[in-house]
Amino acid sequence: MFSLQTIFGKGDKFYGLLEQSAEAAHESAKALHQMLANKARAPVMADFTGARAREKALAAQISEELVNTFVTALDREDIEALNSALYKIPKTVEKFAERYSVVAERVADVDFAQRACVLEESVSVVVEMIGELRRGLRIDPVKKLQDRLQALESEGDRMLLAPYRTLYVEGQDAMKAMLAKDLFELIEKAIDKCRDVGNIVYSIVLKNS
Repeated sequence: MFSLQTIFGKGDKFYGLLEQSAEAAHESAKALHQMLANKARAPVMADFTGARAREKALAAQISEELVNTFVTALDREDIEALNSALYKIPKTVEKFAERYSVVAERVADVDFAQRACVLEESVSVVVEMIGELRRGLRIDPVKKLQDRLQALESEGDRMLLAPYRTLYVEGQDAMKAMLAKDLFELIEKAIDKCRDVGNIVYSIVLKNS
């Protein structure tokens, strides 16, 4: 005789899939930080396409498992929301890498590495928050991680003031300023995606507390 768990599927498998998805996003953020911190090394797109491909495969697997699983550890709409938000992090990072590889020489003296460091830290917090889901949806540690994400986002915004002032007020190269602005905004967008994941995790914990 089959148990109900066998019939309905093991609901907690989504924890592992979401954790792998968060790790893939973290890999892409680490690759970006390393690339920008070591400008002597030419951008290698394989570092980003690999993480993006892994994330895409995991996103598809999560969607398929949602169709085939009757019982899930979390609400289906929450899993779908996390799946979508996590996927967008390496997608945005790869978009940055693609554009940067084209204009790297033109913006060689612009410091993107500090901002990328904030992104890497943000994704690291996301990994911790996703890991908290299987630990019993504890509100206190998740709230601390959420506060850390908000602080990192604020730090990233603050760090933009100096380069923007240099590019727009003191600079003479309008094209370089436009290219740098586009790239800065992509990193900011990736950090915002981390915040989105954090908001979803926090809402899940509040809903189930």
